[in-house]
Amino acid sequence: MRWVFAFLLLAHGVAHLPGFIVAWRLRDLQGLPYRTTLFGTSVDVGAAGIRVVGVAWLLIALALASLAVAVTARGDQWREVLPVVLVMSTLLCAMGWPEARIGLVANAVIAVLLLAGLRAGVFGPSPWSTG
Repeated sequence: MRWVFAFLLLAHGVAHLPGFIVAWRLRDLQGLPYRTTLFGTSVDVGAAGIRVVGVAWLLIALALASLAVAVTARGDQWREVLPVVLVMSTLLCAMGWPEARIGLVANAVIAVLLLAGLRAGVFGPSPWSTG
């Protein structure tokens, strides 16, 4: 289960990279138009603002890839960091709506698997348990 979970984290991290690539106009990607708006077309942040958001996409991609490595290395700290990264990823996916809507589903699946794995003891004892 650890390897499958790590693969999902890595795949989700890779899926964050187009957010960086398009925001920095490094390449045009079919189905992912360059735009300077967030939450659909609700908030226009301009070219500089969208580059900042692009850096956030890159940082979360790197964080997810690092967490995938940590899961396979059987460390413990990743269990405390992953929920924070998932929240940040969810916020980015909401900002990238509608193109990033699949990321919201991926975050939910990863969160459910994390909780199930912790409950089943696959990932060791829960870092939030009181006993």
